[in-house]
Amino acid sequence: MRMYYEVHGSGDPLVLLHGSFSAIGTSFGALLPHLAESRRVIALEFQGHGRTADIHRPLSSALLADDVAGLLEHLGIPRADVFGYSLGADVAFHLALKRPELVRKLVLAAFSYAAHGLHPGLSDGFENLRPEHLAGSPFHEEYLRLAPRPGDFAELVEKVSAFARDARDFTADDVRSLAAPALVVIGDSDIVRPEHAVETFRLLGGGVAGDQTGLPASRLAVLPGTTHVTLVHRAEWLAPMVADFLG
Repeated sequence: MRMYYEVHGSGDPLVLLHGSFSAIGTSFGALLPHLAESRRVIALEFQGHGRTADIHRPLSSALLADDVAGLLEHLGIPRADVFGYSLGADVAFHLALKRPELVRKLVLAAFSYAAHGLHPGLSDGFENLRPEHLAGSPFHEEYLRLAPRPGDFAELVEKVSAFARDARDFTADDVRSLAAPALVVIGDSDIVRPEHAVETFRLLGGGVAGDQTGLPASRLAVLPGTTHVTLVHRAEWLAPMVADFLG
């Protein structure tokens, strides 16, 4: 597979992993310029997304995590911070579990470690998604503009649906075992339930009385008035939060 990636800015490396059906622009167009002011930002596009053509292989977070590890090795980066959004957060989490030596800190935006973390019925919506449901959306328009084979969009939708049907839940023990500190971020009207984000934060050592015990290594942010899609558009809030956490 020939995977598309871009490098912006200079400094310590930060890898950006986009969401389903998205590419660098629709996931990180607003945020990337802010992050690149102080970091060497590596933004990539997954198999079948954006400018990376599909190959005869299913979509899975394990395989996509292997691709990210391969890119880091190709670029000679022994360790990096990783910001994953939606599907990208699932891949970032998988990478941190499989290859902990590669990941310094994680930003997990709109992350659910198990299906029960989503609002009821949303998993069914992903599993039954059809190409016509996305026709005319910013994601579809971006795909038609960038993809090496624009006619493959229907196949991408089927692969993402299969990913949703076949995805294996992580466990609470998986979350507890994470070596890298994580910033867990959701919108207050996200597809991820706020209770699940708090549960994830607690599994990472959060939810303590910091004045007495000290601040935990991981953090939680709930952005007000924010949906799943608009989460990554909140650059004016996210950029300083991410910079402070990674710093």
